[in-house]
Amino acid sequence: MSLDLPVLKNGSFYYIKDGGADFILEDKTKRGLTVKDTSIDEKLNVKADKGMIHDMDGIGHWVPIRWYFPKSLFDLKKISEYAEVMEKKYIELRELTCPDDSD
Repeated sequence: MSLDLPVLKNGSFYYIKDGGADFILEDKTKRGLTVKDTSIDEKLNVKADKGMIHDMDGIGHWVPIRWYFPKSLFDLKKISEYAEVMEKKYIELRELTCPDDSD
């Protein structure tokens, strides 16, 4: 599936794209991460592409790269709420780890 889809909304850390039957919420911080699995995300209970990242100890962790929200069950307003929660989390993390960075 080509991910050069129309962007409906974007923030510093996400895109919401029009995937035809689905809204696709894409985490910009996971750009370049190879999709290794597609399965149901345990938090949002929708299909998600996942990749593997490794921590300092070499332990692998599955992380969602993008989520697929069926338009029959979700509207853009609800997806935007999920996206804004993600945005807030990353802004807080950036402020904690890089307090002198200002965007």
